[in-house]
Amino acid sequence: MYDIAIIGLGPAGATIARLLDKRFRIIAIDKKSADDNTAFQKPCGGLLAADAQKALSKFNLTLPKAVLVDPQIFAVKTIDSKQMLLRYYQRFYINLDRHKFDMWLISLIPEHVRIENQAVCTSIRKKGEIYEVSYLKDRGEKTITARHIIGADGSNSIVRRILFPNQSICRYLSIQQWFPEQHITPFYSCIFDSDITDSYCWSISKSGFFILGGAFPPKTGKQSFELLKQKLNKQGFIFGTPLKTEACLVSMPKGLSSFYTGKDRAFLLGEAAGFISPSSLEGISYAFNSAHALARILNSGCADPARKYRVNSLPIRIKLLLKHFKSPFMYKPLLRKLVMKSGLCSISILEQ
Repeated sequence: MYDIAIIGLGPAGATIARLLDKRFRIIAIDKKSADDNTAFQKPCGGLLAADAQKALSKFNLTLPKAVLVDPQIFAVKTIDSKQMLLRYYQRFYINLDRHKFDMWLISLIPEHVRIENQAVCTSIRKKGEIYEVSYLKDRGEKTITARHIIGADGSNSIVRRILFPNQSICRYLSIQQWFPEQHITPFYSCIFDSDITDSYCWSISKSGFFILGGAFPPKTGKQSFELLKQKLNKQGFIFGTPLKTEACLVSMPKGLSSFYTGKDRAFLLGEAAGFISPSSLEGISYAFNSAHALARILNSGCADPARKYRVNSLPIRIKLLLKHFKSPFMYKPLLRKLVMKSGLCSISILEQ
């Protein structure tokens, strides 16, 4: 019997596990493993945006050198491949190894938290005032009970799907492939093409590898990704034979109805709550901030934590709603063309 069961130890789950009081008996169930490279790893480009850096600074945390990768790039090559437009914009991302970053966050969790890694949650049942959670580990099924349950398990959250089936959210299929780096000058690019996806695609140079990825409507994801490679190959991108392919679902909030924080003693954090930018798909900062908000509430012993969390997370929802006003200027072809043609906020790259 646990006080709190946390499903998922990405940035949201690892943060709340670290911040919860020692008086709680806590279990955290997660797919990843620091010791087994064949275990689940989050498919992610691995760029830490300014908002996520700010959230880390509030925790007074400093990134270890081991999670950083080369190169550190400060200009984003923005391409509209259909309208043949190109602009560069200055950005201050930190290029990192996403799996090592997740493992570092997990390493900060206090010893009183029981961590079940390489474990997959299979079912959640509410029985009166208690939640019964079953999960697979070491080819066997285990079951625990908890008074509170926290879903920090991303876009395809089993907590959200089982406990809140009416709170659906739009999802895209994120696909990315790794290639040997063959470009003379490493670069990071943001790619738009309305024939391929109404979201966006990306490429990242990372420690001798070149990553190409994108977010696509699930039904056409694989075909769209191959079409993307064909188009970019004609525009000077070099791919070669892929070393590995990764895929996962990513949330795409479409408005306030996409956000849901939970009820009773079941809570959702980060992307499981719909807290991810609809313009950039950046979610780490919202994972940190939602975890901090809920940890403070649970630590305070509030009589109605679900209501308090819903109220205290209002600034997150407002900030994300404001991102919706930015989205059309990125994703609507005509508006994107006007912005890129204007050169607003772009930088000039000097010829060598």
